[in-house]
Amino acid sequence: MASGTVLRTKVQAGTRESLLTAAYTALTRRPWSAVRMVDVAALAGVSRQTLYNEFGTKWGLAQSLIRREADAYLAGVDRALATHSDATERLAATAEWTASSARSNVLVRAMLTGCWSERLPSPTLSEVPSSSTAPAQSHDDGPLPSPVDFVTLVRDRAVAVFAAPGTAKSDTVELARSCELVVRLALSCVMAPPGDSGVTNLVRNALQLQPSQWVGQRCACPE
Repeated sequence: MASGTVLRTKVQAGTRESLLTAAYTALTRRPWSAVRMVDVAALAGVSRQTLYNEFGTKWGLAQSLIRREADAYLAGVDRALATHSDATERLAATAEWTASSARSNVLVRAMLTGCWSERLPSPTLSEVPSSSTAPAQSHDDGPLPSPVDFVTLVRDRAVAVFAAPGTAKSDTVELARSCELVVRLALSCVMAPPGDSGVTNLVRNALQLQPSQWVGQRCACPE
């Protein structure tokens, strides 16, 4: 019984992921307003009823798609912060990931900048009661992070990586300021690409001007 439940859960998760991938593919081909649920279902190889059973409405599908891309971006931030032992290089990798993600993914770019074109679905940034009884969909129907929220999320992730236990509050504040500087620098590169110098060099040069004692040091956190 338990193994059967686990199997069904895995199948449902796989179906949901396939439908979200199909929705993103459809979005790259035409404006969201022109994307039809029947076309998304066909791309995923399932019935339209399966699509509606999973997401409820086209709005629910859009919310889940945006949520998936947001989660994937933040997961990439976590990976970037674990790529090097040197703090500066970790932040440079995070900035590079942010810029490259925004270049390659229209939804990530819109989430980070707040610039939602008419081709994209309109996100819900405020609390709206979910009508879905499915736990996964109820979570996705919740408010999505704003650009300011993303700055805070990435900054706090970086601070959590670099701040050792017992770090003085003043040092933590200074650390947070430098981490937020990097995040905002990366976002400026999303809006205005830096050219030949690259995001990484901009971050390295900016952090060299920071008074933080931790800049350039090796991280004490696990690799």
